[in-house]
Order: sequence, then structure tokens, then C-alpha cells
Amino acid sequence: MAVKAAHCYLCEELSPQLKRKEEAVSRFRKLSHTLWHCQYHVVWVPKYRFRIMQGAVKASLEAGLQAICGFAGCELVEMNVQPDHVHLIIMVPPKVSISELLGRLKGQSSMRMFQQFRHLKKKPYWGNHFWAKGYCVDTVGLDADMIRKYVRYQEKKEQELEQLQLID
Repeated sequence: MAVKAAHCYLCEELSPQLKRKEEAVSRFRKLSHTLWHCQYHVVWVPKYRFRIMQGAVKASLEAGLQAICGFAGCELVEMNVQPDHVHLIIMVPPKVSISELLGRLKGQSSMRMFQQFRHLKKKPYWGNHFWAKGYCVDTVGLDADMIRKYVRYQEKKEQELEQLQLID
């Protein structure tokens, strides 16, 4: 009986440490021989930064990006499609190159947009390019929650700024 009581006392002492360790490990993903947590904040814009990603175009783009990420084995943590740019926070396995993933996201979504919304391709300045060249990518570290909130609420902040500019 005394041994059992001592064991329970030890478990109670170790319990907070074990919980912290479990919480730290739970944010990681597993591959067969890899434990990983690779999050990226990615931003890119349509060609000429036209404000076209609204309504049906926006909805179709969001569904397409979600599908492409899933097919690539990536997890879309946060997404915010603005009329003139896209923000994503993506969990990308270490076996997937971020440049390869962005090439797929931009390439496949571009083809999808031009197939679904043929009127976009009729503009002479588009050519066969929906997106502008390049993108911005940043790794998400310890301040992941802050960046996630920024992505989530950025549209609201931009609308507030536009309202202020209209008043001036």
C-alpha cells in the first residue's frame, strides 16, 4: 500500500511536466521517420493587382486552393482572399518544397480561374497569366497565433483604413 501511495504522489508531481510535453508534441505532425512542424505565411497578388477576387471568383479560388493544398499533403491553417491579394498560412511537410507548392497553387488555380470565368481571359492585358510573378513567404515561428490573427482580421483593418481615407 505504501508503495502505491508513493507512486501516486510521483504521478501527481510529474503530471504537469507530462502535460506540457504532450502539448508541445501535439503541434507536430508525423511522417514515417520524421516529426515536423513547418508553417509558412504566404502572400501573392493577381496580375496588375486588379481587384477581381470577389463573389464567385473568390469562392471558387478558395475552394481550389483548399483542394490543391490537400492533394499536395499540406494543411491550410488559415486563408484570407482579399480582392487584390491572397494570404495563406500553410503547414507544409518537409518533403514538399515551398517553391514547388506555390508553383502548383498559382499554376493550377490560374488555369481553374480562366476555365470557370472565361470573361477574365478576354482582357488583352492578361495574356495567359492570372497571377503576378513571385510571392512573399515567411516561416511562422513562436508568434504563430499573432500571425494567424493578422491574416484573419486583415480584411477588417483594410476596410477601416479605406473608410478613414474616404472621410479625409
